[in-house]
Amino acid sequence: MPSSRRNMFSKALPSALWLLLANLWHFLCSLMQLIPDLKTSPSRPAKGQITFHRHRGLQCISPLMQTVEETPQPIPTKIKGYIPKWINGNLLRNGPGKFEFGEEKFNHWFDGMALLHQFQLKNGTVTYRSKFLQSSSYLMNSQNNRIVASEFGTLAMPDPCKSIFGRFVSRFEMPQPSDNACVNYVIYKGDYYVSNENIFMHKVDPETLETKEKVDWSKFVAVNGATAHPHYESDGTAYNMGNSYGKHGSRYNIIQIPPQKSNCSDLLQGAKVLCSIAPKDKMKPSYYHSFGMSKNYIIFVEQPIKLNLLQIITSKLRGKAIAEGITWEPQYNTYFHVVNKHTGEVLPGQWYTKPFVTFHQINAFEDHGCVVVDLCCQDSGTALATYKLQNLRRTGEGLDQVYNSIPRAFPRRFVLPLHVSADTPVGKNLNPLSYTSARAVKDADGKVRCIHENLHPEGFENVGGLEFPQINYTQCNGRKYRFFYGCGFRHLVGDSLLKVDVETKTFKVR
Repeated sequence: MPSSRRNMFSKALPSALWLLLANLWHFLCSLMQLIPDLKTSPSRPAKGQITFHRHRGLQCISPLMQTVEETPQPIPTKIKGYIPKWINGNLLRNGPGKFEFGEEKFNHWFDGMALLHQFQLKNGTVTYRSKFLQSSSYLMNSQNNRIVASEFGTLAMPDPCKSIFGRFVSRFEMPQPSDNACVNYVIYKGDYYVSNENIFMHKVDPETLETKEKVDWSKFVAVNGATAHPHYESDGTAYNMGNSYGKHGSRYNIIQIPPQKSNCSDLLQGAKVLCSIAPKDKMKPSYYHSFGMSKNYIIFVEQPIKLNLLQIITSKLRGKAIAEGITWEPQYNTYFHVVNKHTGEVLPGQWYTKPFVTFHQINAFEDHGCVVVDLCCQDSGTALATYKLQNLRRTGEGLDQVYNSIPRAFPRRFVLPLHVSADTPVGKNLNPLSYTSARAVKDADGKVRCIHENLHPEGFENVGGLEFPQINYTQCNGRKYRFFYGCGFRHLVGDSLLKVDVETKTFKVR
């Protein structure tokens, strides 16, 4: 290398390193929570873990994992069966719909650009339309005809038009959080937003699917993002959770958003952090996708899916996607945190159970001094490691192998006794509820070990487990209930509708 070029690099390298260090703190304050693409070696089934017969001959689902065109004008649909004429309104859905720009392709299913869907039901008919969310990520990628904005499983490469030096220096620039909100619709103060789990949401028009405004959580409350699964009171008050990163390390935060606008331009004004919870490991906080809410409490599950902050903030420098810094660590237990949502007080009890993963809560309610928590649980945190597009697009035996490698989710019930003191006897089952066999036992160190009850009968594995649970939310959330619904998974995507009776532990398949 010519001496002039060596001198240029020797001068630039300290500056680049300084730029990296100076921005580490800034990046911690914009770090988003993400669904993990976990890497771990297969482990032997734990005691009590359900095993499955191997499936063969699964139908190819590659056509479902391809880019589609938007349908901005409503089109009629074909209806099988009958839709009552009194059902009128819009069914809104959100998900990935574009998986490449130019010659560059996304790696993970959840990296795809958000496509908004509307099914409009009116007088027994249904029309459909869809539009791509006009996020900054979508617009920049489209303008450059390549992937400019990094996503969870895809690292955007440096601009090929830059010089060698420019591409080198770009490695030290902190990756900006994507605003590709492809997970869910949420409602705050009567307005509709689409959200993922990072710092940005987009306000949208539910009638036209037009993108209206990008909203930054950090402008209203001291968090660096929030889940896409908030909870709501009957008056419209919303609760959510989000992480924050600061000089004292990471924190889990309970957020409250008021139900009413102060004026027509009001967005998230009045949002506040009710309380903050310190992780077991401040440099490796837990990933979470949702949380539970009863009449008086927020229930947060701290599970051993870990966000390795050091690996994540250096991912671009190392040429790795953010997903590479997220791992399943089953040597740690799963813990429950209970927060009084009226006062923000974190209850002093320490409830724990064996390591498991939950992405979606079913319901939570209070009874005889206990909080009952129902969850969809997996005994391993490796499931979403397979949701790379190259896996989902496999055929034949390769697709069968992918499906047979993942754990399934099953509905389980935990009981958390709230009034545990030094006088509470050790080794005794503290669950007073006759309708559930879940157990809660105080250990000698004062912690309460929780043993779940299965909310399903034998043979439930034949439907592939259950995910995406739903209840009659306005009538049942936070209350004792009987039925919930979900998707059965005899494939990598849901292939059936299940109705589960939590009292009789029976279910129906549709």
